[in-house]
Amino acid sequence: MRTRTLILCAALMVLLAAGVWSASAATDTTDERLIHASGTGEITTTPDRAVISFAVETQDTDPKVAQAVNAQIMDTVNSALKAAGIAAEDMKTTGYNIWAETSEGDRPFGSQKTIYHVTNTLQVTLADVTRAGEIIDIAVANGANRVNSLYFTLSPEKEQQFRGEALTRAVGQARTDADVVAAAAGVTVTGVKDISIGSTYVPMYSSYLKADTMEMGGAARTPIESGEVKVTASVSITYLCR
Repeated sequence: MRTRTLILCAALMVLLAAGVWSASAATDTTDERLIHASGTGEITTTPDRAVISFAVETQDTDPKVAQAVNAQIMDTVNSALKAAGIAAEDMKTTGYNIWAETSEGDRPFGSQKTIYHVTNTLQVTLADVTRAGEIIDIAVANGANRVNSLYFTLSPEKEQQFRGEALTRAVGQARTDADVVAAAAGVTVTGVKDISIGSTYVPMYSSYLKADTMEMGGAARTPIESGEVKVTASVSITYLCR
């Protein structure tokens, strides 16, 4: 009997404690007035990096010959670029491919022949974007027969600099919107409850060639326009109001 009484007492104490906790939690809960706002900041600047992708493509009915010729030409291209001041760390091979193509023979009812293609792709990164056209000309003059792509972007240091400015503008836009909404609703922004930072977007702009070419010393040079890039950042902020 005594044991049963003790169990009942313990159960009653647990229920009382739960009731006290529930009452305390209900008392501590407050109704917050919140305004959710988002903002986007954008900074326009000039790129300080140019990335060019060249390739040397050779072909022959003998794959070893196609490979050997390709290696010789690419070595010439690399040497010419280094002689032009391009550092080894700014050059890297981004692709190497050998593939076969079967075609009909030249004679009627002739047997098929296989042609082997070898492609070696080299990527060059320039800190001086004004040299893009010059570097393209050097590579092509020394044997590169494909220019796969050219785009302009920002170095990590410059991207970080403008990211901060873009975020500052984004926060300012969000606060302005929150103040306008608060005034219209008859409340006042008193603080910030939560901030979520979005990712930074730095587009890579492809360049284009001018319709006209500039004659320099009797040789046509490839004119390149780097244009501008825009660094965009976004934030989402929850404001406290009263």
